[in-house]
Amino acid sequence: MEASTPQPAPRRAGRTYYLASRLLPADGRRAVFALYGYARTADDAVDEPGDPSVQGARLDALESGLRAASAGVSDASSNPDEADMLAALADAIRRFGIPPATFDAFGRSMRMDLPGHPMFRNRYADLAELADYVYGSAAVIGLQLVPILGADPDDDEIAAGAALLGEAFQLTNFLRDVAEDLARDRVYLPLDHLAAFGVDEENLFADAAAGSTGPRLRRAIAHVVAVNRDQYRRTIPAITALPPRTRPAICAAARSYSAILTEIEQRDYEVFGGRAVVPLRRRIGHAVVSMTGRPQL
Repeated sequence: MEASTPQPAPRRAGRTYYLASRLLPADGRRAVFALYGYARTADDAVDEPGDPSVQGARLDALESGLRAASAGVSDASSNPDEADMLAALADAIRRFGIPPATFDAFGRSMRMDLPGHPMFRNRYADLAELADYVYGSAAVIGLQLVPILGADPDDDEIAAGAALLGEAFQLTNFLRDVAEDLARDRVYLPLDHLAAFGVDEENLFADAAAGSTGPRLRRAIAHVVAVNRDQYRRTIPAITALPPRTRPAICAAARSYSAILTEIEQRDYEVFGGRAVVPLRRRIGHAVVSMTGRPQL
């Protein structure tokens, strides 16, 4: 029997991903919804306030549920909605040949967000330190999508581009969510990039308390935005190489996500005045334009 997962959940949780996924064939769309549902559930488990040991146990249970679903075994500890999502994900893993090791890497990065866990990190000295976290939290998502998109996972250009696009999305998240992350005592922006513009933790927390981004931090944010834009530009050859049937979905997602950077720029790099959001009409426009398959970002 073909597994499925309820479609409204991804729409509530990820507007850009939901809209872009509508451009995929039905089987790919179901697989993406399942992947997103799993990632969102894991992310919520470590982000919602609570006892880190309970959060860790929640993450353990989610991974155990996926292993059980992949083995065709029912996990009584999962609620019905979660059980449906795990069954759909297990079906997608089998159907598309998604590498199971990518889920191990994802779980490792989730644990890096758990206070008290041996792998916990809430500061990153430079991009090299951040790379390990971003690989598991974002690059592997791109790699998981490659077979769903009908591309060859052994194509080095496509695989590298998929991983880089995941990293680009994640860095955009970090830029958009500076205030939210700081409220959780997390600083994902590389400290050396901030220090190059005279920004230290004291400056960060002072700006957050004032609800206004100071001149030095604005310059640092502008620099990271430029780094992020370069990441998106470097994904274009891989996006171009995707099969025509699935390319529009990735074009739409890349356009809409990189447009968050434009929103940040138009705010003059103010990151403490509310989350930068791309209006629905623009995201719909990105989806329409992406039907041409041209990955211009």
